Amino acid sequence: MPTSEHVHAAEIHLRAAHAHEAAAASHSMNDHLRAHEQSKLAQERSQEAHKLSQEMAKKQAEEKQG
Repeated sequence: MPTSEHVHAAEIHLRAAHAHEAAAASHSMNDHLRAHEQSKLAQERSQEAHKLSQEMAKKQAEEKQG
């Protein structure tokens, strides 16, 4: 399994985490519209990272089966 795929997935996970943190910060400053936008972005990035991780796991399982 190429390391670059794992690095890419990790970067997406980190971007999602950052968006979650930014949403929390906006929410604590009572900027609820911005918090909502950032939460939506965080969700999209989390889903993207999850999909990529699933694809890599499937690919790895197929390679093991031969």
